[in-house]
Amino acid sequence: MSDLFVKICGLRTARDVDVAVEAGADAVGFVFAASPRTVDAETARRLSGRVPDHVLTVGVFRGQSMEEVRRLTEESGIRAVQFHGDEGPAYYEALRAPGRTLIRATAAGELPVRCGELDEDLLLLDAPDPGSGTPWNWASPRFTAPEGRWLLAGGLHPDNVRQAVEATGAWGVDVSSGVESERGVKSEQLIRAFVAAARG
Repeated sequence: MSDLFVKICGLRTARDVDVAVEAGADAVGFVFAASPRTVDAETARRLSGRVPDHVLTVGVFRGQSMEEVRRLTEESGIRAVQFHGDEGPAYYEALRAPGRTLIRATAAGELPVRCGELDEDLLLLDAPDPGSGTPWNWASPRFTAPEGRWLLAGGLHPDNVRQAVEATGAWGVDVSSGVESERGVKSEQLIRAFVAAARG
């Protein structure tokens, strides 16, 4: 599955970004929500300027006002917006723009979900506590894979990502804490290992 979409999230340094791109990531994520990985718009703009056009730059938001999301998106120059909270349809409608990708992140649960329910382009299924590195039970027989293009996240790391993709049939994967040497600090070796393992 060499065409698996791979996103490396929570990047904060030029080296992190360069390594993710060199390793073959399809997307790199910058966190604007409260987190040990938070960056400001100026940092995200500087880092995203290092990213080639074929790699998607993503800003991650959670529980922020529409005005703040819009401002940070425009100031940073990122090309995709990922909502991690309970943002409703108005957010997706307001942030829709030519060339911009909208990603809806939601906690995995018993009920099946479908990509596009809020007019998003991509759906991300995460653990109940996003960014914690805690896995959820994606191997459960009760798990129903979403329809459409969706990313698997939550507790993934180089040693389990291939198994997770094979178990769920995910279109893509997203990792943050699973490629860190300590909370908020990325590991070059783990980033490279994750991308290689994800693509089998």
